[in-house]
Amino acid sequence: MSKLQLIATSAFGIESVVARELKWLGYEDQLIENGRVTFAGDELAICRSNIWLRTADRVLVKMGEFEALTFDELFERTKALPWDEWLPEDAEFPVDGKSVNSKLASVPDCQAIVKKAIVEKMKQRYKKQWFEETGPLYRIEVSLLKDRATLTIDTSGPGLHKRGYRDLVSGAPLKETLASALLLISRWKPGRELIDPFCGSGTIPVEAAMMAANMAPGIKRDFSAERWHQVPAGLWNRAREEAVDKVKFDSEIRLHGSDIDDGVLRLARHHADKAGVSQLIHFQKRDFSEISSRYKYGFIVTNPPYGERIGEMPEVERIYRDLGAVFKRFDTWSFYVLTSHPRFEALVGRKADKKRKLYNGRIQCNYYQFFGPPPPKPSRESDPAPQRDLPSERDPAPQRDLPSQCVPKQQHSPRRDLVSRRSVILCRNGYPTPESQSCTES
Repeated sequence: MSKLQLIATSAFGIESVVARELKWLGYEDQLIENGRVTFAGDELAICRSNIWLRTADRVLVKMGEFEALTFDELFERTKALPWDEWLPEDAEFPVDGKSVNSKLASVPDCQAIVKKAIVEKMKQRYKKQWFEETGPLYRIEVSLLKDRATLTIDTSGPGLHKRGYRDLVSGAPLKETLASALLLISRWKPGRELIDPFCGSGTIPVEAAMMAANMAPGIKRDFSAERWHQVPAGLWNRAREEAVDKVKFDSEIRLHGSDIDDGVLRLARHHADKAGVSQLIHFQKRDFSEISSRYKYGFIVTNPPYGERIGEMPEVERIYRDLGAVFKRFDTWSFYVLTSHPRFEALVGRKADKKRKLYNGRIQCNYYQFFGPPPPKPSRESDPAPQRDLPSERDPAPQRDLPSQCVPKQQHSPRRDLVSRRSVILCRNGYPTPESQSCTES
């Protein structure tokens, strides 16, 4: 396989979380920059990173990087890149672009020049003057930052936040990638109770359940690179089989989501069911001020209302003051709250132990972290790290046969369900369920 430079893009503020995920996967040769992590890999890494990364937005192939002060430089240096080794004759290759603090500030002009340069390269290779672009998608981006151009091809297609379980939305839900980042920053572990008292459509509890069950977030969706000749189906099958083999349900998982809105709770239950984790989460209608737990230690990770709309601020500030009372009742718990409100600490009556600037869409927020006392140290068996069983290149997943009758009971696809490693049919419309897993372990 080839040695490639790959880029995992992310929202600002969570690059280090993406880098940590890549290290769990065994990709340690990294360069962390604003909004992206560049790492070394191969064609299999394209499959594995797309399937496993919870917090990245996309995975790109880096074609080249160079200084471009003029349009002529941009054209010639783009043309010199090995596009003909990647793009087949019928490739569809639209060009996106962005420019920040660069002399070449006109993004449409940069896009047109890159497109022309690639076409000229294709003409040399395929000895023709016109390309229909009816084949597989190779979405190209030219990104200019301080006069340096980076040329990439997108392997993911739709953003990696699109796991496939959230087909119904309400309001402005938290992105799945950001929800996962909040959980990973909190260092919550599946052996500890987790409550989201403003769960809305359930993104934080569902993402937590997928982590706890070690479900790869991309196991049930398609990616652009699945149609590329450079990344054959066998590699995708191998990566998906590896992911299926790692799913592990645990009856000790304790996840709770609550809200006062019946409608969003119905959505939350639907999303949990679609993801295959409904049996791991308890949703209930309850005001946040009434939450309770029989456990002395636990985590509250939540994304409460911000008060962005006119007239909402007084109610939001009342909520935050009442949340301070919840903090006092749960004095041995850890709290992690994402909000854009500048006076959050004053309203809850407590200064955060740590805070981190993050973006919820275009809204600049702070992630307030209030650390509770550490509980008695559990055994490794009862409190595993949520990602410890990730496959890595250094420690590949053990090979074991899965009986063909062992399929998810929730939803089925003729192309993907759980079966043996000899006949690869992969999960697309349903994750493995506890019932199907017990079949594999019998």
